[in-house]
Amino acid sequence: MEPHNQTWMNEFILFGLSSDWDTQVFLFVLFLVMYLVTMLGNFLIVLLISLDSRLHTPMYFFLTNLSFVDVSYATSIIPQLLVHFLTEHKVIPFLSCAAQLFFSLALGGIEFVLLAVMAYDRYVAVCDPLRYSAIMHRGLCAKLAITSWVSGSINSLMQTAITFQLPMCTNKYIDHISCELLAVVRLACVDTSSNEVAIMVSSIVLLMTPFCLVLLSYIRIISTILKIHSRKGRKKAFHTCASHLMVVALCYGMAIFTYIQPHSSPSVLQEKLISLFYAILTPTLNPMIYSLRNKEVKGAWQKLSGKFSGLTSKLAI
Repeated sequence: MEPHNQTWMNEFILFGLSSDWDTQVFLFVLFLVMYLVTMLGNFLIVLLISLDSRLHTPMYFFLTNLSFVDVSYATSIIPQLLVHFLTEHKVIPFLSCAAQLFFSLALGGIEFVLLAVMAYDRYVAVCDPLRYSAIMHRGLCAKLAITSWVSGSINSLMQTAITFQLPMCTNKYIDHISCELLAVVRLACVDTSSNEVAIMVSSIVLLMTPFCLVLLSYIRIISTILKIHSRKGRKKAFHTCASHLMVVALCYGMAIFTYIQPHSSPSVLQEKLISLFYAILTPTLNPMIYSLRNKEVKGAWQKLSGKFSGLTSKLAI
């Protein structure tokens, strides 16, 4: 006799956010607009960095990587969510579910490591400015970026593999907006303590370790800034880090709340809202945070706008 009534799942059904048709239509329009804004904002950031030679620095190289991560993360979840808003049966095939889990988990891990790398870049810029160019050379920047992408992808591959090896029995209903890790693990009809340990270990490696490195970097950065005698110098130094610090607080705060809680787990609704935060709000806010608070990006945008206006005038003549 088999220990579990396990059947091969060829599809899953997502509960989504709402079953009310009017609400779903409203959410479809809202998230479609936000997704388009996300794509446009990150595209403009990458375009500005590629066209303006003044932005060809380590900071903006990492920001380009962050924009690619944000766009990819949003694309791994939002198009499927939009389709489900307009369908009665929110079905997702098994392989699509596995792929969605892999890419969302990988891109989340990449972003956490990448934010730690960006914190190190700001640490060198503020605490050792005279040797900044020598330390943050092109080779090191490429290695740090590759490390971010590889570490996040390897972790996601392992988590996805062990998650989809769990026997799901006849349970194919996922109470979530996407194939999120915790939501899929809950479908298992066996003890998942080993999976929970694996999630905790990966959270420590790819979430808490980068977070601690970011904290250490900013402790040193703030300590150095406070030693600057000039008020203008302190303001300038803090301004170079403020945008990154805002993004760090948003990203790490939500992830720690979700995956590392000693006594309780977030509710299903909280998990859905947090997933939406990462899929929609973070990719939308990141370009705004970095551009609205950054004089160099503003200058590049004004320069590009001036060239475009000049070209338009010549074509009109």
